[in-house]
Formats: sequence, structure tokens, C-alpha cells
Amino acid sequence: MCTVDLPERMNAASVLVDSHLERGRADKAAILCGDATVTYRDLSKGVNRMGNVLLGLGMRMEERVAILLPDTPEWVFAFFAAMKIGAVAVPMNTMLLAKDYEYLLNDSRARVLIVASSWLPKVLEVRDSLKYLEHVIVAGEEMQGHLSLSKLMESESTSLEAVDTSKDDAAFWLYSSGTTGFPKGAIHLHHDMVVE
Repeated sequence: MCTVDLPERMNAASVLVDSHLERGRADKAAILCGDATVTYRDLSKGVNRMGNVLLGLGMRMEERVAILLPDTPEWVFAFFAAMKIGAVAVPMNTMLLAKDYEYLLNDSRARVLIVASSWLPKVLEVRDSLKYLEHVIVAGEEMQGHLSLSKLMESESTSLEAVDTSKDDAAFWLYSSGTTGFPKGAIHLHHDMVVE
């Protein structure tokens, strides 16, 4: 069996995003999405802006950030930003029903939800039943009465220091399909994402 010797203190976002800048890959492609290319420099800036947005909303270590977005750069920004500030990303399946989102958001106790405007109506169906959700950030089309992801990000700094996390701290939760009962949140740690 192969073992990997990782430091006790590490942050997966630093290893998987920031280290590419340190290794001279800033102008290399990190994400290809349709006709768009996001370089590692762009990725770092997006993650840092998103992290600063979350900190501005009062997010703290180990609190959950739910992500209901399509496969876009914003999804990646949100995923790594949560980890970088020590919070826990909770990506959600985009094919679910409103009642499923109600269950996932309450079970995870997510304080923040980042949602594409096209899926916001499903969340609004159950909004009054979401006990822990404090902030809904909408990506895509601006929706009156809701925080706009693009507006929040454009005013934030592109600098952000990674929080001092342990390799054994939670990085993200990934929910099971729930075929034999309610979905379960499987906890993935920072060290689960990194192999050097």
C-alpha cells in the first residue's frame, strides 16, 4: 500500500490552486468551459474574491456553504473558496426537486447558498422551511431582493490568505443518492484531495 507523507497543517485550496502560481503556471489553462479559458491566475483571483465574499457574510470555519450551480468557473470558485476560508463546501445535484433541496440544506445546516438563477425558484418553494439558511447568493440573471454573485465578487479583493487548517479538517460534504433512505453527507477531509 502506498502512503503519502503530508504536513499536519495544510489547506487543499492552497495546494490545488495557489501552488500553481508559485510554480510559474499562472498563465496556463486551469479550466476550459465552452469558449472560455480560465488561467490559474484567473482561478486564484476568482477563488479569493469568492472567499472574501463569504467572509464578508460572516462565514466561519467549519460552517457549510451549499453550491447549486452548473459546471462553470463560478462552481470551482465557490468550491475552493469555502475550503480556503476553512468553511465546508456542499455541492448539490442540480437535478433534484424542491423537497430534496429542503432536506439537504437543513441536514447540512448551510448558512449560505450559492445558486444559479435558473434553480432559484425551486429553493424559493421551500425557503420558509430552511431553518439555518441566512444568505442566498444568485449567479447568472440578477433577481430582485437577492444578493448578486457577480456584483459581490467584482467589489472584493483578489488577495486572500488561506486559513490554517489541519489535513484532517473537513473540506467538503458530498451527499449520497439516497436510494436506500435519506441521502447521507459523506465528509471529505483536506488530505483526501491531495496526493503529491
